[in-house]
Amino acid sequence: MTDEAVPIVVSGAPKTAQADQNPQDFLFPIVGGAAFAHLLNDMIQAMLPSIYPLLKENFALSFGQIGIIALIYQITASLLQPWIGLYTDKHPKPYLLPAGMAMTFIGIGLLATAGSYQMLLIAAAVVGIGSATFHPEASRIARLGSGGRFGTAQSTFQVGGNTGSAIGPLLAAAVIVPFGQKGAAWFMLVAALAIFVLYRLTIWVMHNGQAKAKGLAKNHGGGLDRAGVIRAVAVICILMFAKFVYIASFTNYFTFYLIQRFSLSVQQSQIFLFIFLAAVAAGTFAGGPVGDRIGRKAVIWISFLGVAPFALALPYADLFWTAVLAITIGLVMSSAFAALVVYAQEAVPGRVGLVSGLMFGLMFGIGGIGAAGLGELADIHGIVWVYGMTSFLPLLGLATALLPGTSKKKP
Repeated sequence: MTDEAVPIVVSGAPKTAQADQNPQDFLFPIVGGAAFAHLLNDMIQAMLPSIYPLLKENFALSFGQIGIIALIYQITASLLQPWIGLYTDKHPKPYLLPAGMAMTFIGIGLLATAGSYQMLLIAAAVVGIGSATFHPEASRIARLGSGGRFGTAQSTFQVGGNTGSAIGPLLAAAVIVPFGQKGAAWFMLVAALAIFVLYRLTIWVMHNGQAKAKGLAKNHGGGLDRAGVIRAVAVICILMFAKFVYIASFTNYFTFYLIQRFSLSVQQSQIFLFIFLAAVAAGTFAGGPVGDRIGRKAVIWISFLGVAPFALALPYADLFWTAVLAITIGLVMSSAFAALVVYAQEAVPGRVGLVSGLMFGLMFGIGGIGAAGLGELADIHGIVWVYGMTSFLPLLGLATALLPGTSKKKP
């Protein structure tokens, strides 16, 4: 990376590297570009669980086997992410981003043509590798463009992903359900667009990344000592477990719950899943800017304990109130992740890739293990019982009281 002034084009507007050197500027073309790439990436990721009912019928799969597909994808992504982040903290590899999306492109092709359960598992693993490469590196770019407004940048980046997750089921219902498994190949066009966007962001990083990183380093606080970091990591693991096992019950099994409890069709259930995921996307953005103002811990408190009464009521609601409660849960609980990511980055300053990889890796790993475990429980006790059990998970948010405070310099 170099500091020289080199003409570049971002979102169609010509700029120079020198024009972008002020670290106090929130660069929306960069943060927005990373968020748009996140939208495209997570739209693809959401396609896989959205077609689980189709795969279950085509390959005569059990809930447990569906859970294993989710586990393979999410564990593959989670195990690689922190290592990629740690390596690129020390040895930047800008072109890794578009190369990783190329792996996703290949994985979609394998999914569309898979003729066996084993091939479905291989396709899920390849898509997982692409996701593992994307999240820590794209999150780093969003932070570089933040101008010191780290929470706002992270929530903008995250809301892109949540929006993609919400759109994914609709596209799956429109393209894959009518045309079958081979319809998944249309998502290769989405991956191709993401490769182009990530290539353009890579060019910006090569010309501006070093100067931006040096400027933003002035905003780092002192972080936590070793004991504080260990305590913070332990509490974050508890909070991530509560959040993402509960979210996994929606993203992977909400359609099955609605079909069994209310006798909805697959396409009707997909609409309800879209409503929930759209609420998650809408609520995500608030966590970052509010956290910049009132602190990360306050947002985490609100996210978990605020959602608890709605979660406890959900298993006993009729169809209308199920929709209302799902929207409320999505809006309130979605604010936690951006706050948790920025809290961890403030606790361990200077390790953006490692921390982002760990946080997104925990998200995928816990989500995968949760999906597999919930699938096994659904085979034994039924999917309705599972929703009654998971309704208590937000109460684990009480662990927030054990999070140590982090010092943060104002930009």
